[in-house]
Amino acid sequence: MGNGFVLRVRIDVTCQLAVAVTAERMACRLCRHVSWRYDRVMNKEDQAKDKANIVWHEHTVSREVREQRQGHCGCVVWFTGLSGSGKSTVANLVDEQLFAAGIRSYVLDGDNVRHGLNAGPESLRERHSEFFAARFGLGFSPEEREENIRRVGSVAGLLAASGVITLTAFVSPYRRDRALARECVERGRPDDFVEVFVDAPLDVCETRDPKGLYKKARAGLIKDFTGIQAPYEPPSSPEIHLDATSAPDQLAEQVIHYLQRTDKIGPS
Repeated sequence: MGNGFVLRVRIDVTCQLAVAVTAERMACRLCRHVSWRYDRVMNKEDQAKDKANIVWHEHTVSREVREQRQGHCGCVVWFTGLSGSGKSTVANLVDEQLFAAGIRSYVLDGDNVRHGLNAGPESLRERHSEFFAARFGLGFSPEEREENIRRVGSVAGLLAASGVITLTAFVSPYRRDRALARECVERGRPDDFVEVFVDAPLDVCETRDPKGLYKKARAGLIKDFTGIQAPYEPPSSPEIHLDATSAPDQLAEQVIHYLQRTDKIGPS
């Protein structure tokens, strides 16, 4: 693992295959945990050197120049809500309207991002080592959800700084994670982050259940599912609060009107 730090794990398996599989998973988790501790505790001196050598490089073409040419501001419109509340549906309707108006926009969807940037260990094992997959793959524990949102917040902030209206559709269940995403994005500009709470009751989301996830969670086939085994913390003061029992096109119009009212885009 570098710097003479060696991890030796011995697992004595004398039982059946199921026990062996469990032991292997425990080893992977231990490996991930030790790597985490190593990077953050054992390697502080190297981390300090790395940080000192990383300097922000200013772009030749500034954000202001890009926004002036395209005629609108970049920002992050962060849709949050339970699975099945309609986040992706509304975000894509907003994107469609913005695109039709000649406005640069893009949707970062929670499921899509987990196919690549935030892929799980199972996906990463297809092309990378077991250690790599265990360390960098993201599942759905509170810590992995935190890292999922941290990565997305960083990417969304970069897109916003390039002048793109970035629409993110993520459950993002924890207030702290969303607050950190806002902090990251608003390093570029204080009002760059627009939180949109797509508010649908749990029973409505379960009735919709477009992906069959609630049914699987109730059957115990999915662990740590938000709203069932894991909590959802609704925003206390979002910029936009949508009643998700209304028609999706009406909800999209509310978002467009907010962007117009706050001069992020021009009037239609």
